[in-house]
Amino acid sequence: MTGRQRTTVGVRRAAAGAPPALPPVPPPRWRRCTGLPSPPPGGAPALAGVRCATLRVPLDYARPSGAKVDLALLKVPAADRRHRIGSLLFNFGGPGGEGVDTLARAAGEYASLRTRYDLIGFDPRGVGRSTPVRCAGDRRLDRLAAMDDSPDTAAEETAYIGARAGYVRQCAARSGALLPHVGTVNAARDMEMIRIALGDDRLRYFGVSYGTRLGGVYAHRFPGGVGRVVLDGAVDPRIGGADLALQQAAAFQRALGGFAAACARLGRKACPLGADGPQVVASIGRILAGLDRKPLATSSGRKLTQSLGTTGVAAGLYSRNAWPYLAQGLVDAVKRRDGSLLLMLADVQNGRADDGTYSNLSAANTAITCADTADRFTPADVRRLLPAFRAASPVFGASMAWGLLQCTGWPVPGDDAAREVSAPSAAPILVVGNTGDPATPYAWAPALTRELGGRAVLLTLRGEGHGAYATGDPCVREAVDAYLLQGRLPAAGAACG
Repeated sequence: MTGRQRTTVGVRRAAAGAPPALPPVPPPRWRRCTGLPSPPPGGAPALAGVRCATLRVPLDYARPSGAKVDLALLKVPAADRRHRIGSLLFNFGGPGGEGVDTLARAAGEYASLRTRYDLIGFDPRGVGRSTPVRCAGDRRLDRLAAMDDSPDTAAEETAYIGARAGYVRQCAARSGALLPHVGTVNAARDMEMIRIALGDDRLRYFGVSYGTRLGGVYAHRFPGGVGRVVLDGAVDPRIGGADLALQQAAAFQRALGGFAAACARLGRKACPLGADGPQVVASIGRILAGLDRKPLATSSGRKLTQSLGTTGVAAGLYSRNAWPYLAQGLVDAVKRRDGSLLLMLADVQNGRADDGTYSNLSAANTAITCADTADRFTPADVRRLLPAFRAASPVFGASMAWGLLQCTGWPVPGDDAAREVSAPSAAPILVVGNTGDPATPYAWAPALTRELGGRAVLLTLRGEGHGAYATGDPCVREAVDAYLLQGRLPAAGAACG
């Protein structure tokens, strides 16, 4: 990574002061898309008129005439062209989530917004079809996903620490020139370039999960560019990495309790894991502990290890629609000694396709996360924090504590510029939080609303699952649509569910 220190210093100086003047950018050249995923079975059919483009933006905004990176864009054109408002840009989360493929699959869920908006998905720099961060190959990612990520012995700790260090070395070897230039601050600059290229007077934006952090950073840096913005499944930008992971572990444990109670209410025939919620949670803990001693066979020939099983359980908590699959997967594990369904859930969460290939979700997530924080934890830090994590979540705590080593040894020093989201002069921003959210705890939604300041408004869903709009709750959908389509905000303190 030649020149790493010099280029990193340039980016950090730009981040600490006023945003640099952005270079001119031409309009996208839209063309037919290739290789898009098909909509899910039973979902809305593929939409006509979908187009793709590539936007070239500076690798380093401090050197705008230098090297460039590609940003992949997808457009679903507005159905009512006469009453079109403009473009609505999406970020569905991550960091590292693909916006192009996600919008291609999920555009039908936003049909009401498509009436008057061109829906725009994009892969942030470092992600997917944009210039991607590359780290490990598919076979190594299989091994990393399966290895014990909640080590109980000194030997297991050594193996885990060594595997993480090896992964970091591969990232540096394969993507060293790109790593200093990913991260949320540069992604926010990219969004301003997208807005300009699309010809929109303001940015209309729908950010989910990590996308709320990205939207907040954009609002802070480009407050005059803010149009109608919705931030759903909010991230609190001000808390450090250890507290963020600890609160997330507790939220996943609470969400597991909600699933378990619903499962128990179905009765022992449908849910033979316990007579009430706590018994079901205890059964799940025993199932996962058993995988540590003896992984389960699956129909694919791969083994369901404890780490894959834990990932599969967590994946099943993101949506109530996934609860039946999670319940059946747990029953299969107990009754049939078959881990196939839990493995399928884990693969979806890890970005693994049926053919064994992985998206670059893991690589991009690590690169962006490590760019956005100066935190660098040591194994000693993890051991000190383990009791608190296990108390917060007996099921997920240990693995989330060891996950704090994600940025240990990372070749680029991160900074905390992406924690600043204050935007008191921006147009009103609608923040949405779900009380049962496992991945972005509800408390983060009022916290983000306060940090944004100005005219930001909070809408609460008393529900389950990650995010609120995607749950399909009609009250939330009506409120969000009313704001994006008509500019009508809900009253302060409004709640649904």
